[in-house]
Amino acid sequence: MFVFVVCFFATAAMAQEDCPRGALDKRFCDRDGDLVADAPTDQSELVDPDTLIFAYTPVEDPEVYRGVWEDFLAHMSKVTGKKIVFFPVQSNAAQLEAMRAGRLHVAGFNTGSNPIAVNCAGFVPFAMMAAKDGSFGYEMEIVTHVDSGIKEVEDIRGKSLAFTQPTSNSGFKAPSAILKAEFGMEAEKDFTPSFSGKHDNSILGAVNKDYDAAAVANSVLNRMIERGVVDASQLRTVYKSQTFPTTGYGHAYNLKPELAEKVKEAFFTYEWAGSPLAEEFSKSGEEQFIPITYKEHWAVIRTIDEANNVSYDCQ
Repeated sequence: MFVFVVCFFATAAMAQEDCPRGALDKRFCDRDGDLVADAPTDQSELVDPDTLIFAYTPVEDPEVYRGVWEDFLAHMSKVTGKKIVFFPVQSNAAQLEAMRAGRLHVAGFNTGSNPIAVNCAGFVPFAMMAAKDGSFGYEMEIVTHVDSGIKEVEDIRGKSLAFTQPTSNSGFKAPSAILKAEFGMEAEKDFTPSFSGKHDNSILGAVNKDYDAAAVANSVLNRMIERGVVDASQLRTVYKSQTFPTTGYGHAYNLKPELAEKVKEAFFTYEWAGSPLAEEFSKSGEEQFIPITYKEHWAVIRTIDEANNVSYDCQ
């Protein structure tokens, strides 16, 4: 009995050592050290569905983007040989839960949600939109109505500031860290926070004076201005951050490797010229998909999370 127990614990220790995971949920392994979940080694755990479910981050009205993504998804269908269904998620939480539960196979997660999606849902990001010259990113801006009386960040003290969702980088995590580090300002103590749910809600709230100020992604703001949804002359920017990576596109970790490669191929072979994607995303300067890695491109976001004491505890 004694020998059996010793062998059992030795085997368990070896298995644990063979499955390093860092911040990843206990369901995943990261043997190559790239900070994302490895594909399962057990072939029975790999999935090869007849229909792939795709979801774009719920930055704005998801139904607006069904048509924007239609041509791209038709291209992905040809490349993968699969039927593709657009899933119009209403919140970051719903998108995260869908991938964690295996109901979502390919997705674009917003900047701030990427670390949670990677660590809790097995998301493997590999692409990002970029300009023709390869440059990419957006900035967090704190905006206010031109008649609000707010002309600098300090003027927000004692007033209301709209965030989007707790998982959003530019809509919550980055402004929270910046306001505390650079201005000594904290929610509830120095200003009244609220959560609008989406960037477009925050922007419209600032325009309509529902909020004294709002922290938003300027990529969304620029697209709304280009579409004529808001008038740029009604808003004033009182803070602009460093550049952050944009939405990360990727697949679920347990897709059959051959299928995962086909999904990647679909992104990098898509013809942007004259496409609905080009028409929509050129408003924020994006004209192609470029390859990225979570380890490199999301380092600044992980640093912001650390400054906000964010832990990737998977519930």
